[in-house]
Amino acid sequence: MAAAQDGILEELRRLRARVPQLTGALAADADGLVLAQDTPGVDPETVAALAGATRTLAAQLADETGQGDLRELLVRGLYGYVASYAAGAGAVVTLLAQDRVNVGRLHLEGRRAGARIGELVDSAAATAGAATAATAPTTETTAKAPAKPAPARPRAARTSRAKPADARATATAPTVARTTTES
Repeated sequence: MAAAQDGILEELRRLRARVPQLTGALAADADGLVLAQDTPGVDPETVAALAGATRTLAAQLADETGQGDLRELLVRGLYGYVASYAAGAGAVVTLLAQDRVNVGRLHLEGRRAGARIGELVDSAAATAGAATAATAPTTETTAKAPAKPAPARPRAARTSRAKPADARATATAPTVARTTTES
């Protein structure tokens, strides 16, 4: 994981060079632990813990509202932005930016960095998992239950936007039935 941390830190530094209005950048794992950080003047452990917790809540919100997997989260404060981007299976990249940042550029670069860092984190986790599996005793194999698919979210039926009929006109107008015969 040390090689991955070096790669993550290098990506965060390149990101800060591409977006000069960034005041900090960090990557955290799903548990809210710092993977790498470049956040002068900010406690990285606190920001990482908050980013991990926020990622979990935002992912639940996106899921409960039928929006799919979490991609990003943007918070705007009086003095600037905090933007978090999903990075792989469980990591998050959090960027701190000045209020004058171009938000479109922030999203563009943040998404790219999140994808790159996600690849680094996922490959490091796969390598660590393979190493653990190779050294683990193989006396017993257990079958893992298949993952339960997410339930389909029903969509509310849309109502017609046509104008309703005027109830007064139909209640007072006499109804006349005409029949015609042709000879």
